[in-house]
Amino acid sequence: MRTADFDYPLPSDRVAQVPRPRGTSRLLVLDRRQERARSVGVRELPALLAPGDLMVLNEVRVIPARLPARRPGGGGAELLLVRPLAGDEWEAMARPSRRLRVGMRLALKRGVAIPRERLGAGRFRVAFEPPLETLALEEVGEVPLPPYIRRPDGVREVDRQRYQTVYARQGRAVAAPTAGLHFTPELLAACAARGVELCRLTLHVGPGTFRPVGVDDPRQHHLDGEDYEISDAAAHAINRALALGRRLICVGTTSCRTVEHAVTVGGGRVRAGCGRADLYILPGYRFRATGALLTNFHLPRSTLLMLVSALAGRERVLEAYRTALASGFRFYSYGDAMLIL
Repeated sequence: MRTADFDYPLPSDRVAQVPRPRGTSRLLVLDRRQERARSVGVRELPALLAPGDLMVLNEVRVIPARLPARRPGGGGAELLLVRPLAGDEWEAMARPSRRLRVGMRLALKRGVAIPRERLGAGRFRVAFEPPLETLALEEVGEVPLPPYIRRPDGVREVDRQRYQTVYARQGRAVAAPTAGLHFTPELLAACAARGVELCRLTLHVGPGTFRPVGVDDPRQHHLDGEDYEISDAAAHAINRALALGRRLICVGTTSCRTVEHAVTVGGGRVRAGCGRADLYILPGYRFRATGALLTNFHLPRSTLLMLVSALAGRERVLEAYRTALASGFRFYSYGDAMLIL
């Protein structure tokens, strides 16, 4: 297995730069029992599911985690929050990393950020004055759009609304669980009316989800762990579904990684509480819970494409991607969706 095995050509104009209205995207259905993928609309999702299925949603909220800043000499800088640390400090990715020094006071729109310790390449432990929780993050931060969505003039109002699921409730994601961006309240209600049970968990999506695999052997790649929380109700629903042989429909790779990690560390059962998902899913992995997956189209050579390939088979997935490209599908976070059954 080589990283190059998960490459594919993608014209830049196929990367969606703006979102379609919720519920109007296209959906490529890849049924592993059939030879060819077929194209429908995402509004047809309920009819593709079965009564008794359990749909798992990641209800994490995306925070305005991108903080523009100025260096003491007047040069620009930027912080991307990763996760909170002890004592009101945060781990953050920073650029330009080589121009930043421990103790430097970076001016924000309000207050200052102070790198306290270098944690690794481009990462710092950062303190805020006043503490970040009192700075009103919405006033000093911006929506952390992925780098392939280009906004030369800054984040648009549509991004503040659309780079968030309609069911986001809690947490501190720095990237949206993008498969969930397609849902409207009406589409969720239609799934429930079909007899599909819904349950929610929280995975705090980190920036590692966009980090490319830079080694020839993907097994040598380091996957950043991400914190998650599973409620008593969600754990009970998942365990009951597994015990009864009902199908789990994971909405997004974030839900999939959370469920698979929780089932693995729980010895076949999900335990309520907090954990840190660091399960690296590659072809050859045996899925213990996921029966189907709703997901967007992923970057070449990415860990997310490898996860999807583990579920449906690399050659089958890449053939489906070729079909999507030939059929005019839009790719990545604001793009169209794929359902693996």
